[in-house]
Amino acid sequence: MGLIRKARINDVLEIRKILRTFAEKGVLLARTLAELYSLVRDYYVYQEDPDGPIVGVSALHVCWDSLGELRSVAVLEHCQGKGVGSRLVETCLSEAITLGLEQVFVLTYRPDFFARFGFEVVDKNILPHIVWADCVRCTKFPECDEIAMLLKF
Repeated sequence: MGLIRKARINDVLEIRKILRTFAEKGVLLARTLAELYSLVRDYYVYQEDPDGPIVGVSALHVCWDSLGELRSVAVLEHCQGKGVGSRLVETCLSEAITLGLEQVFVLTYRPDFFARFGFEVVDKNILPHIVWADCVRCTKFPECDEIAMLLKF
């Protein structure tokens, strides 16, 4: 069934490799090593077995008072369709509740996937400006074509 755990420092290079794969396809924002090391506590990783490679990642980033962002949900192609992404999302949402967040948003090209968890499409302009800090590094900035979705607990 596989294992989800909090990321560790020695996972950063594997996380970066997975994220880079999806960033090259234009579906995720690439992260620098410096960002990944500083945000490592945000990340969860999925392994099919404890000694195996990381095949999926996700992150929950606290943005503000009661708002978090679900980000960097990525599962290598050979493991897609097996519920790995769903388990990673559920893990992040469980942590959001534990932390006391009232809302979690996601910017995505896969609204149907996130709708299964209760996320609803919203106008990007309702999100506070602080959430756009990473966007200036995106190759699509300022013409963002991602869909903003919000989940309220």
